Amino acid sequence: MSRLFEPYTVKSVTFRNRIFVSPMCQYSSENGMPNDWHLVHLGSRAVGGAGLVIVEASGVSPAGRITDWDSGIWSEAHADAFQPIVEFIHAQGSVAGIQIAHAGRKASTAQPWNGGAAIVDGPHSWTTLAPSAIPFREGDPVPHALTIDEIEEVVEQFVRAAKLSLRAGFKVLEIHAAHGYLLHEFLSPLCNTRDDEYGGSLENRMRLLLRVTNDVRAVWPDELPLFVRISASDWAEGGWDLEQSVELCKRLRELGVDLIDCSSGGAVPFAKIEVGPGYQVPFARAIRERAQIATGAVGLITSAQQAEDILREGSADAVLLARKLLRDPYFPMHAAKELGVPMEWPVQYSRAKR
Repeated sequence: MSRLFEPYTVKSVTFRNRIFVSPMCQYSSENGMPNDWHLVHLGSRAVGGAGLVIVEASGVSPAGRITDWDSGIWSEAHADAFQPIVEFIHAQGSVAGIQIAHAGRKASTAQPWNGGAAIVDGPHSWTTLAPSAIPFREGDPVPHALTIDEIEEVVEQFVRAAKLSLRAGFKVLEIHAAHGYLLHEFLSPLCNTRDDEYGGSLENRMRLLLRVTNDVRAVWPDELPLFVRISASDWAEGGWDLEQSVELCKRLRELGVDLIDCSSGGAVPFAKIEVGPGYQVPFARAIRERAQIATGAVGLITSAQQAEDILREGSADAVLLARKLLRDPYFPMHAAKELGVPMEWPVQYSRAKR
């Protein structure tokens, strides 16, 4: 029996397999609204057989988006626009999830294919927010350091986004606390130099994420899974690291988080990341073992056998694929054939199953 194609149940939700579509920004929205591109992009991965399809990092506020073209979920209109996409994903046998996010000091940028640099002025720019007034790159605009009252607003924005995600019909919610975005910025000593209750000690630096998680869990139904994506390491001296991640994940487990989506990096541009096949899998294994919480492995997982081995070795409970699923939306079908696992195809495609 293949572990990759073994159903996986979390709370009341059963995923048909352990291939999860990682959140991938499409930079194709207007005013944060999903559209036909998102229906086709996300729907194709559901048709292709993925167990879970997670929508890109969706801003909890307009200022929380990475770019002015990112999706968002800060109004009922956004939730209602997502609803038919969610229904289509579920109709294909996949589970629909959404990642809610605030980009912090890495917001107000151009799309990657237009260079990805900070946009300083004009209709597609805004003042970025951060724990401390430290720009991401030299020459970037200095972000506004959040006041205590503004931090309260951010917590409320995440709670509102969670409620709206439920309205849209999503069955999995993921809080984005990785890749140098706002919640990760508060965690990392390289980004957070505050001297109040949100800075300094590990307890203080964890405070915002723990508050967001606690308040989101209070409005997200107990029977539905809650994930958190973290960067397990900044890959930079003096930054966030695996030891701190383990302690954080123990606390997140106590707050009712069901799975940690284990990525890394993104806090600072000078990080020295040792990239290679499955290079982040050891983070998922360590957190799974030491924090006693389910994990998802990410990062250059590109073949069926590699994914199968990660799960069989006990390094993770699921794999989250990004670029592989951009190249091949039907990877789950191909992986099942490679591993000798029978898998149902959409009846519309059955003539091509040989």
